[in-house]
Amino acid sequence: MAVTLRLARRGAKKHAFYHVVATDSRNPRDGKFNEEIGTYDPKFTPAKVTLKHDRLEHWLKMGAKPSATVAQLIKLQKKTAAQQAK
Repeated sequence: MAVTLRLARRGAKKHAFYHVVATDSRNPRDGKFNEEIGTYDPKFTPAKVTLKHDRLEHWLKMGAKPSATVAQLIKLQKKTAAQQAK
């Protein structure tokens, strides 16, 4: 079973809201998932990203592979956290 970290779409038509989930790569986009580890809301400027860092690290240590979009969101979250720490 290949676990992947990817986005699951929620929200109304043309008002997308996403959950970052850990799921089997064979499951459909909005299908069942193992765990929700964060959210992504593109309606804000800049986009609002919240992640549970402890759970994210857990899944990455277990061998989960993030999708390209989730990898960018992780990078963005780390960058904003570093700027806020200054």
